[in-house]
Amino acid sequence: ENTEDLYAGVEFKAGEKNTAALIEKINEFATGKKINTPLDETGISIKPMSYQGTRDICNYAFKYAVDNKRKAVTSICKANIMKFTDGLWYDETRAVAKAYGAKFEWDELSEGVDADPKLAGIATDCGGSIEYNERLIDNMCMQLVQKPELYDVLVTSNLYGDILSDLCAGLVGGLGVAPGSNIGTEAAIFEATHGSAPKYKGQNKVNPVALILSGKMMLDYLGEHEAAAKLDQAVADVIAEGKDVTYDLKDDRNDPTAVGTQEMADAICAKMQ
Repeated sequence: ENTEDLYAGVEFKAGEKNTAALIEKINEFATGKKINTPLDETGISIKPMSYQGTRDICNYAFKYAVDNKRKAVTSICKANIMKFTDGLWYDETRAVAKAYGAKFEWDELSEGVDADPKLAGIATDCGGSIEYNERLIDNMCMQLVQKPELYDVLVTSNLYGDILSDLCAGLVGGLGVAPGSNIGTEAAIFEATHGSAPKYKGQNKVNPVALILSGKMMLDYLGEHEAAAKLDQAVADVIAEGKDVTYDLKDDRNDPTAVGTQEMADAICAKMQ
């Protein structure tokens, strides 16, 4: 995370001498479109995108799909506009999909695509049990609002993923129920998608489910699947009953029967007894 795409943080502030010099150098090398905005009024963000980084995240997406018996992996970017960065993204995700033996949604997506040789002996051939498809980021947002049931595992870069994750959180109840994880090759961190929310410190008000379900994801990561399933079911039961839930899960956010953070957590614990 934050090593590629616009989230790499390689930026140059408008009005600075180095920024103007960079723009001039970019325009010197550009063979197509050039930057035509005023040099002293233009800021720049650099978007690096590598085959290795794309391969790593797409390999993880397919491994996750195989290990969890999922049905589809959707690759998301804006390759119709950013052909040399997001276009690279599609090139590599197709090669990874080929290495896993995925079934391409359209035959033309696989034409001329060779399986990524660096995944030889690593990728598990799914025998076509997992479908690989592609969506442009703007269309994907619409698709998730209209028919989210058609999609399963989504793989994308930082910026698009940040947008989609909050959109998806809104579809299932808000950030209060959205868990998160950061998975590396040697370590993993699990946390609520909304972060620490320090302004609510000590108020016993916010929904604890996002953090609790992050714990559920951690249990699955550690191979404690039975405990994870038990925790997941307890959360689902409490939410379904609608009694011991925080204000954000009530039809009326001012509902006086809403409980606090600790009380909802206690209700979930009680379901696990």
